Amino acid sequence: MGVGKTTIGRRLAKRLDMPFFDSDDEIEIASGRTVRGYFKEHGEEAFRSGEYRVIARLLSDKPIVLSTGGGAFIPEKTRNILKTKSLTVWLKADFDTVMERVSRQQSKRPLLNVPDPVAAMRTLMDERYPIYAEADIIVNAQARTHKQTVDRVIAALRDHYDS
Repeated sequence: MGVGKTTIGRRLAKRLDMPFFDSDDEIEIASGRTVRGYFKEHGEEAFRSGEYRVIARLLSDKPIVLSTGGGAFIPEKTRNILKTKSLTVWLKADFDTVMERVSRQQSKRPLLNVPDPVAAMRTLMDERYPIYAEADIIVNAQARTHKQTVDRVIAALRDHYDS
């Protein structure tokens, strides 16, 4: 959450000449609701179930660059399909960087629409970062520009495939 997954994903896909998909966008298309609206109406469990189905469909075809929501990698079932059918990349950033970025779009983030979003973010990071660390590749996403982060991802992909 707040590391630039969608922006970096789009730019990476362009550089790699691959199709790009954002799982949140695809969920909104499939459900006819915003992610926030779906969360509010059906709850997180139903959202994660739909998210799994969308991700499984997207990964069943040709190679793509896929940006997932911040919680997509957390459920074991979704994490397993991502790890089995793709190469996973964690764009890692520290707490201050993430808070600075998400504070600009807090109203769009259902899990941060709480009385104390700072505490909520700390809890999310404490819970999620050990699971995110299971990604195939970890890239520091605290670069000053999106181009620098994309360059880091491409370098990490090269290193991964060269080893």
